[in-house]
Parts: sequence; C-alpha cells; structure tokens
Amino acid sequence: MTDSATQFSPMQLLKRRIYAMRNGIVADTLRRNGCPHQFIFGLNLPQLAEIAAEQPHTLQLAEQLWADSNSRESMLLAPMLYPVDQLTPQRAAAMAREVRWSEDADILCHRLLRHTPFAVDLASDLVSDPNRLTRYTGLRLLLNILNQSSIINHPTPTSTPLFAAATAALTQEQQRPDPLTSLLSLLQDQLTFLSEK
Repeated sequence: MTDSATQFSPMQLLKRRIYAMRNGIVADTLRRNGCPHQFIFGLNLPQLAEIAAEQPHTLQLAEQLWADSNSRESMLLAPMLYPVDQLTPQRAAAMAREVRWSEDADILCHRLLRHTPFAVDLASDLVSDPNRLTRYTGLRLLLNILNQSSIINHPTPTSTPLFAAATAALTQEQQRPDPLTSLLSLLQDQLTFLSEK
C-alpha cells in the first residue's frame, strides 16, 4: 500500500474507486428511468462486484455504505460486503424497508438476504406490508430463495415451508388492488414448475 493510500479510510478509498469508474451515459439513463438516488455514478453490476471482491467484508463498512442512501453505488455495494453471519432478523427487516427502488431490493435479496437462515420468515413478513416497494422486496426474496432451493434440492418439495410461504404470498398479492403483476407472474411460473417436477 502506498503512503498516499494510507491517508484514506477504507470508505474514502472505495469512494475514490467508484468515482474513477463512473459512467455518465449509464448514470443519465438510470436517472431518466427513475433512479431516486441523488448520486449515481453509473457503475454496472460486474464493476461493483469487482470492487466488492477487493474490499474488507466488515459490518462497519457495510453499514457505512448502507447509511449513504443518497448514493446508488453505496446502496448496491453494502449487501455485497455485509457479513451474513452478523445480520440479525431485525436489521434485515429494517434494511428491506429502507430500499429506495427495485434495483436496491434486487441486490439486497440476491447478495445478502437469501443467504440468511431466516429468509423465508423475513419474506413472509415483507409481503404482508402495505408498502409496495417492501412487498416487491419480499416477493423478490421469495423468488431468490425458490431459485436457490430448486438448484440445491432438485427439486424443492412442495410440502416445505418455503413452498407454502410462496403460495400464500402469491394468493395475498393477487387479491390486492395494486398487485405487482410482473413478480406475480414469475412467482406463479416458478411454483407451477416446481409442482410439476
């Protein structure tokens, strides 16, 4: 490590790396498509994964990044760095309710929440929330767990708590006046596929 690098905290070094990789065209496209974050540097997911692989996976750094909710890249990097064994059910539920848009939810579920031992219970809680983005996060988490389980278990038994939770979530969301139809379609397809295996 150089002398100049030792002058910066891990957070500062990470931010400098993000800034060096910024892509204005991607950032402008994300803004036009509704990304609510104030700071959007336009890094793609492989770039973020590369940066995450080079960083210390510490609770402190992950929490610092998550707290920087004005930055898209911070919100996406935090779940990549969060030590899953240090994530409590309460903190996971809070994070799921703090996402600002669907990309945040997608990465949070895929990179962190699906790996927790309480993921099914968390998803069941989230899909009952009145907030649309929170329900999106819960449905996305169920899809992640179903996909992961079907790969590991070949197939996911339909008698499992996971299958029951996903079926209940599907029914509950279908009855809402503003259902998340795209995720419902994916969930229905996955459940049908697993039932027929």
